Amino acid sequence: MEVTQQTTKGGEFIIKETEAQSVFTPADFSEEQRMMYQTCLDFVVNEVHPLLDRLDNHEEGLMENLMRKAGELGLFGVSIPAEYGGYDMDFNTSLLVTEGVGGGHSFPVAFAAHTGIGMLPILYFGTEEQKAKYIPDLTNGTKFAAYCLTEPGSGSDALGAKTKAVLTEDGSGYVLNGQKMWITNAGFADVFIVFAQVDGDKFTGFIVERGTPGLTFGNEEHKMGIKGSSTRQVFLSDCVVPKENILGEIGKGHLIAFNILNIGRIKLAAACLGASKRVAGLSVKYANERQQFKLPIAKFGAIRQKIAQQAIRIYAVESAIYRAGMDIYRKEQEMAGQGQSANEALLGAAREFAVECAILKVEGSEVLDYVVDEGVQIYGGYGFSADYPMDRAYRDSRINRLFEGTNEINRMLAVDMILKKAMKGELDLMGPAMAVQQELMAIPDFGGEEETGLFSKEYKTIKNLKKAILMVAGTAVQKYMNSLAKEQEVLMNIADMAIKVYTAESTLLRVEKEVSLKGEDALGPQIDIARVYLADTVDLVNKSGKDAIAAMTEGDEQRLLALGLKRFTKAELFNTKEARRRIAAPLIEANDYVY
Repeated sequence: MEVTQQTTKGGEFIIKETEAQSVFTPADFSEEQRMMYQTCLDFVVNEVHPLLDRLDNHEEGLMENLMRKAGELGLFGVSIPAEYGGYDMDFNTSLLVTEGVGGGHSFPVAFAAHTGIGMLPILYFGTEEQKAKYIPDLTNGTKFAAYCLTEPGSGSDALGAKTKAVLTEDGSGYVLNGQKMWITNAGFADVFIVFAQVDGDKFTGFIVERGTPGLTFGNEEHKMGIKGSSTRQVFLSDCVVPKENILGEIGKGHLIAFNILNIGRIKLAAACLGASKRVAGLSVKYANERQQFKLPIAKFGAIRQKIAQQAIRIYAVESAIYRAGMDIYRKEQEMAGQGQSANEALLGAAREFAVECAILKVEGSEVLDYVVDEGVQIYGGYGFSADYPMDRAYRDSRINRLFEGTNEINRMLAVDMILKKAMKGELDLMGPAMAVQQELMAIPDFGGEEETGLFSKEYKTIKNLKKAILMVAGTAVQKYMNSLAKEQEVLMNIADMAIKVYTAESTLLRVEKEVSLKGEDALGPQIDIARVYLADTVDLVNKSGKDAIAAMTEGDEQRLLALGLKRFTKAELFNTKEARRRIAAPLIEANDYVY
């Protein structure tokens, strides 16, 4: 396996090793970036949290006013070019800001819908006139945006939309008729990105302004969670939109929808990260305050294990998010250096790392769900009470596994995109996969030279886990060929293997890099985090691999693959109980999330 120094390819982590010094870690953020992050945290604590009950009751104008304040603070302009009133900062800074507002319950939903899927289609696909007309006001918070893709009959199947756009008799515009649902910010947005079929099958984006005759709205939806965000149906009845409001090219709306979703997925992971840190902090505080049997419950091993596991999963997904964010940024810089426009470069970079964006959307949302579930458990009976914070956190977290494509869709997308890259020759999966097949037939390696280095054994384990992925994926391709897409259970097994290995490797790389700067003594708990996460990953890869192998094979072939899987998921026992206690100790002492 080669070592990747600089720019890498999306999905390439499965077949290549990465050098720790080449990854970006949160320790690399500058003072200016940290100040922006702190501004976001302060805004959420001081402006959003005092209003949570009123927001959930949909007090008229409340969310809109909060959004306006965020715009005045400059929070919408992080990645917007200076010519439109933004700061034109790098991609990881935009992720950091998204993380910073992530603990604001319904607020980051409105924030992300506006700054992501609302604004970015115009910024990246709009004409110069469209950008000049809309982006400055959307950046400073005097206007807000919404994204209208989902319909009653089309969710994950976005291109199955039924909304129609018919050219007017005089050819000056299009008449839109249709219905959109689950539209975030619909209650107060001024600008709507609407997708419709031109001539029946040309999926196309349009910019529709509030106040356009024929544009009407349903009532606010009654939702399980994120109650404070505005979610309404949008109706278009003979809604006339001028030709100059076509977004991009006719029939190319899928380019807008899918490219914007790539960015939206990794940003959703960042928002989930911010929410997870807040919930973990609340969990620690409660564990220190709550007494049972004359002791704070933080003294008990069962609670320490929960506190530690929250931190382990948060730290791991954070490592992966900012690793991928920097990969996207480097690819963007590379493409810009080749003469592509800033917009083309970022979209191309996000498209290149669409696999990682899908992986992180899944892992980020599932980490938050895990953290809030354990938060409820730590709070005990009070966790079930609406008077305590876990009630809202638990309900609000659930939507994230549905947003930006369900986690099932994203799992299958991740594997599908990797295989398509291989078929196009963009990724050399065949060579490594064949090497794994040959290794299965060879005498096992019983040791050899002892490698040195902090994580030498762990990296060997990662290398073997990647072989397990290649073995299972290669078998699936051989077995099912063109019908593989129908074997969704197997695809999801492979995806789970890839998600955990990417995250485990990212965590090891982060800790190794930071140890090189601060020394092992300063990062003892982080070293434990990396090792515990890897130990859990080995077990999960083994389980997912076994399920896939059992589903695809039988007889001698099954026995051979099962032996191979056993070989590739072999790892030394590690005392995770003591490691988790060491991880929990600094959290309990600081009375907050500290990693």
